[in-house]
Amino acid sequence: MNIINTKNELSYLFSKVFDRYEQETGRSIIRNTNRKNYEDVARRLSEISNQLPFTAAQFGHEQYFAEDGDRDLQYPHRKYDITASQVKDAYQGIVSNPRPFLVDAAYIYLYGKGRKAFEKEPKDHELLELMRSALPQKPPSPKEEVPAVQHISSKRTGWPVKEIGLMVLLAGMCFFGYKWLTLKKEWESIKSDLVLLPYKPTPAEIDSLTGVWLCYTASPQARVSNPNRYHLVVSNVVDVRYKNGYFVFKRFGASFNHRGYMQFEAPWLVAVYSNVSNQKDSIESPRFSLMRLDVDKKYIPVISASWNFDVGSSNNIIGIREVYLKQGKGGTTEEVLNTLENASCKCKIVDWRQGNDETKKFYVRDELLDSLPDEELKKLIDEKSILLREPQQGLLLTRPDSNQPR
Repeated sequence: MNIINTKNELSYLFSKVFDRYEQETGRSIIRNTNRKNYEDVARRLSEISNQLPFTAAQFGHEQYFAEDGDRDLQYPHRKYDITASQVKDAYQGIVSNPRPFLVDAAYIYLYGKGRKAFEKEPKDHELLELMRSALPQKPPSPKEEVPAVQHISSKRTGWPVKEIGLMVLLAGMCFFGYKWLTLKKEWESIKSDLVLLPYKPTPAEIDSLTGVWLCYTASPQARVSNPNRYHLVVSNVVDVRYKNGYFVFKRFGASFNHRGYMQFEAPWLVAVYSNVSNQKDSIESPRFSLMRLDVDKKYIPVISASWNFDVGSSNNIIGIREVYLKQGKGGTTEEVLNTLENASCKCKIVDWRQGNDETKKFYVRDELLDSLPDEELKKLIDEKSILLREPQQGLLLTRPDSNQPR
């Protein structure tokens, strides 16, 4: 019996089966590696395949023999039952020679005839081309054979072609080996000069840093373009992920986002580097921070060389204490855009979709420090947490009852 023997032919055939099933039932099939997605199709084809011992004359397929005995078996234990795994493997090209009854059932479902009858009167020319490409090709006759290059005599080249080919191969291997060693040496030099990945974090350290954090910062208090900057604070959302010895993170701010990486410099000591996320080929507003994680406290203060993130030349470097508060691990974070809720809160909304199918929303915006309920947090990020690059009076506003204006 001629059975499909190419993966392309199989994939095409079952792709058409899925398309027809979706049209008939209105149910879509997710075509991935989960076999459960193909169970309904397998049952539908099994209704056809179990009738094959009685339909050879009707559909023009090979003869199948009925199941031995008088057993009253149920799906999927009958002789000609088709399983979801068989359908999945056939569609994804994992097998090139499936069971004949699986192939005939698919042809009958699509074309109303078995594969044998289809070959005599094909209806699908694309499938016919795939079937033809699967046929073994006729080898060239001795008269058609082109003289092999290895027969070139040494009178013309001076070297047998096999030896020349070997020399070229060895030269290529030497070249790529040299390039690999050069790149490896360059990378080791960069790692040494820039002190990259100097320390391998322990599982406990990786666990302590990975996850979703809130980062409270008082940088809006140093933003000269805002006359109402007194005691302003913003809580950024920071999503930290472990990757090959270091950590990458996204930081969602009230007005713009950051991207960056972290690495452990020593036990429980973390260096944090980031810059403003943009589509440019340059780095905008780089920031550097140092964090210690070997403290048993709710709030983790971090010292940062940062910016007030003001406009143009007013964007000035500041030193600042920021405060990190871990929210948890797992899930994904995503910025919510163009919704009525954005307009209502006048803020940036970040959804944290957690692994338990729950979603926590963060509302990121500048807000008054005095509105925070925790007194410990207020003391860590008031105007005393900011160090200006140059001493300056009146930039950091204080309470109205002091000598400085608000």
